[in-house]
Amino acid sequence: MRFLVVGAGSWGTAFARVLLERGQDVVLACHTAEQADEISRTGQNPRYLPQVDLSATRAVPFAEAPGDVDVIVVAVPSRSFTEVVAALPGDAPVLSLVKGLDPATGERLSTRVRGRAVAVLSGPNMAEEIAVGLPTAAVIASEDGFLAGQLQHAINSTIFRAYVNPDVIGVELCAAAKNVIALAAGAVDGVGLGDNAKAALIARGLAEMSRLGEAAGARSETFAGLAGMGDLVVTCWSSHGRNRRAGELISQGRSAEQAVAEIGQTVEGLTTAPVLRDLSHRLGVELPITEGVCAVLSGQSLTDLVSRLMGREPTEE
Repeated sequence: MRFLVVGAGSWGTAFARVLLERGQDVVLACHTAEQADEISRTGQNPRYLPQVDLSATRAVPFAEAPGDVDVIVVAVPSRSFTEVVAALPGDAPVLSLVKGLDPATGERLSTRVRGRAVAVLSGPNMAEEIAVGLPTAAVIASEDGFLAGQLQHAINSTIFRAYVNPDVIGVELCAAAKNVIALAAGAVDGVGLGDNAKAALIARGLAEMSRLGEAAGARSETFAGLAGMGDLVVTCWSSHGRNRRAGELISQGRSAEQAVAEIGQTVEGLTTAPVLRDLSHRLGVELPITEGVCAVLSGQSLTDLVSRLMGREPTEE
């Protein structure tokens, strides 16, 4: 199949490797002409995952992206998603790799795709591990079962196992919410609250995500699967996790802006947290961890937040 991958950051680069390993035809659309030229000249992406061999790809600036492809993979920051998909060439279906919500409208990103079929891919997919061929699994969700099956066949391999799931709502909400929980998990690491506290936070974070999903019409099983528990665990524990790292840095006194600058890449949870909070208010769902993350980002003391969360009235699990 012919794939256009839009976005040559870490995840776009790693996913291009997944496609190349399966023998697919890949064009990589870059943010700038300079980045496209560098990839074309060297066969590598020097800034993002330089160990990935991209010599078999064709790198072009986004403005020159071809429309005569079978699938367009979108791997850009959530804040850019709506603008990017509106400018896509041709009419090929979209596979979104983006884990967030639209910050302008609060909508799920797949709903921002107009006039073409759409699928989303999520799961415990740390780009740094995929880049060196370590095994993982992912879930592909779409209301178009034929498209999901096509993508599963094109992507699935012995090192990248692909499952399908019709629950687009659940998969997208898992992908967005887990980044916010990971910010809190990083804060637990940053102030040394221990593994017990972190495990409890992750468990309650999963419950929080599930409540939100149920209110939005998602399937409960999705939150126990790869997009839910799987992605949440790796995002909260991995040393590669940007959101976990950002939470750690912020808990140690950096501002959100300083944390992003030190990490050097997009930290989706910082964009998603207030959007997710506002969505929960509209749905009438209580998300205490998400509320707490937003409070800390607005200047509340982390110590005060921990005391408030631990001091909540005990209830049934």
